[in-house]
Amino acid sequence: MGMRSRMVLVAGACAVLVAATACGTTHENSGTAGAGQQGASKCKGPGGKYVIGMSQANVAEPYRKRMNDDISKAAGAVPQFTVTFADAAQDNSKQVEQVSTFITQQIDLLIISPNEATPLTAIVKQAYQKGIPVLVLDRKVDGDAYTEFIGADNVDIGRQAGQYFANVLLPQGGKIAELRGLAGSTPAKERADGFDQGIAGHNIQIVAAQDGDWLQDKGEQQADAILKANPDIQAIYSQNDPMAEGARIAATNAGKPNLPITGIDGLPIEAGGIKAVQAGRISATFVYPTGGKEAVDAAKKLLIDCQSVPKTQTLSTKLVTKDNAAQVYDELNRG
Repeated sequence: MGMRSRMVLVAGACAVLVAATACGTTHENSGTAGAGQQGASKCKGPGGKYVIGMSQANVAEPYRKRMNDDISKAAGAVPQFTVTFADAAQDNSKQVEQVSTFITQQIDLLIISPNEATPLTAIVKQAYQKGIPVLVLDRKVDGDAYTEFIGADNVDIGRQAGQYFANVLLPQGGKIAELRGLAGSTPAKERADGFDQGIAGHNIQIVAAQDGDWLQDKGEQQADAILKANPDIQAIYSQNDPMAEGARIAATNAGKPNLPITGIDGLPIEAGGIKAVQAGRISATFVYPTGGKEAVDAAKKLLIDCQSVPKTQTLSTKLVTKDNAAQVYDELNRG
């Protein structure tokens, strides 16, 4: 993974990036204590100017680049906002340091997509306890010392993926492999747990599971090793689309070009999972919204409108197969 610049200042005028995904949301009011107080303490109304710090786990994944683009575009429509981006490059210590710098700079609000949960928990709590509203995006931290979590239900996505294997790909059962994301990140565990639930009782056996860290090249390496050790596997469940694309390369090289492989992310871009489904490289994917637009909307409520936000905002997902891929792609790009 390349080391990117530590911070990029994105002013409100930089609203020329990729359009945000248009996924519906539901709000789960599981407690707003602290959120309203923090919003009130930072809120200066529409006449104020606000600096938002965005701490990104990495920008090597297309999904994370898209998340930053969605935040930039949404923030570009709010003239009171300036967003400063920091790339942790999958380094927990670096992300802690970058958030600490944001705190020292006395930013008005923190958006963070943690690299791993536990190592980032203390610094997120520190920001929160200093009165900085904290929006945790996509990946969780331990505990509840934050203002709002915004993301899809990864256990449910994993469960739906398991049901797709059980009902469509391998209704008679069979042997499969699993490519998991970064071990310490909450989506990796939740997507694995949900998948186990989805295949339970359907005679589907996971004979190999390896961490691909969400990256295509590592997904390819792991899939190559898995296929050499287990040439009889009948499908691969990948926890994201880049690893699924890597697995497809490995499967083709192993003489199995038609091996069923599924992914998750469903980015509505030319290099994304929806187009991969249309092209037949992967069998299915699930739309996993970045939450970028929703995070900026929440920031606006807290800082400009002086309103509270729910403790959890759950974003909707959708199964994408060849039957609906073109329609979903168009819907997301119209939004």
